[in-house]
Amino acid sequence: MGARDLVVTTKAFVIGHPIKHSRSPLIHGTWISQHGLDASYEAIDVAPDQLPAFFKRLRRGEFAGGNVTIPHKQDVFALCDSVDPLATSIGAVNTLVVQDGQVHGTNTDYLGFLGNLDAEMPGWSERLDTAIVLGAGGAARAILVALQSRNVGSIVLLNRTRETAEELAAELAGSISVASLNAFNDVAPLAGLVVNTSSIGMHGSRFEGLDLATLPSHALVTDIVYTPLQTPLLAEAEARGLAVVDGLGMLLHQAVPGFEAWFGVRPQVDKPLRTKVEATLGH
Repeated sequence: MGARDLVVTTKAFVIGHPIKHSRSPLIHGTWISQHGLDASYEAIDVAPDQLPAFFKRLRRGEFAGGNVTIPHKQDVFALCDSVDPLATSIGAVNTLVVQDGQVHGTNTDYLGFLGNLDAEMPGWSERLDTAIVLGAGGAARAILVALQSRNVGSIVLLNRTRETAEELAAELAGSISVASLNAFNDVAPLAGLVVNTSSIGMHGSRFEGLDLATLPSHALVTDIVYTPLQTPLLAEAEARGLAVVDGLGMLLHQAVPGFEAWFGVRPQVDKPLRTKVEATLGH
């Protein structure tokens, strides 16, 4: 066997169903080029019933690891050989790392959320007494865990279906109170942060009945939706003079830990990368 035969490209992936919309190959591909790595990152469409077969490929060492997106973030739990406590708390796995034929699952969404706000609005969590979280779906879990990690005094979880929010709050415990969405105007005067974790904002959809004028002037409004980059919620907040942070940075920052685990290099989220990804939005 010659020296050329010993060169092995380190491979990583993102799996989902569908997967064509993913910007992850662009993000990781940019970093691979920047660092001159002998590596690859590809999007792979894996249907739910194909997950067990795909994990067999992982254990054979075909990949160093990869990302997991909709609809697999919960289903991969049972297939992983180990899942870290953080991902267990969040209830979803978005990053896989393969070592010695074992697949380890973790979740970097909370790091993406915190990294985005820390970069765009330094000091945002200092003296933050009350945060409002809109939506109680899968994405809300990572945001709630992230806010709890910053010791936010009070977290108010608002959802159209109150029972769903109550179940989520009970699972995570801690200082999470629950109300229906129509309670926003009552709790808003105390809030220093509003986070939309729901899909409202995509395809022109908007919240009805949320009066952002009831928020204090120092409040920060952020949205995990990044298509469009400026959702109706952010547009209204900005028009009222409130600080806003869009959701694209969360996508970029959540990618950093996985890249470092697979390729041994910690990449940087910078303006050129954001500009490159931003140019693809809406396409």
